[in-house]
Amino acid sequence: MSTEPQRLIDPDRVAAAVAGLGDRAVIDEWAERFAVVGDPSRLALLVSIHYAREISVTDLAAVTGMTDTAVSQALRLLRAHGLVTAHRDGRVVRYRLADATVHELIHRVRPHPPGAAGDAVER
Repeated sequence: MSTEPQRLIDPDRVAAAVAGLGDRAVIDEWAERFAVVGDPSRLALLVSIHYAREISVTDLAAVTGMTDTAVSQALRLLRAHGLVTAHRDGRVVRYRLADATVHELIHRVRPHPPGAAGDAVER
């Protein structure tokens, strides 16, 4: 490893990039979150939950073509990462988005078609 200072072409841009990068732990956390969202099945669940606002495991399975067991396993992971939350309505557990950033990401990637629900993240 060299002890010479590294040559910079544009120190102001480097300083801006370093400031924007911030804490490396935050970058690692977001990389893990994107890895969770990057799975097509889990992303389909998140998009479905977004448009339904709240939806049960059985209904999510019907929408996505997954089994109830596969949906439950995926939802467990999504809950562990704070992306969805669940609440009981009698005997039915319904899931909803818990992360406003994922809500906004879905809006950017897949804007609402006419007549679709999913306006806001409920907390």
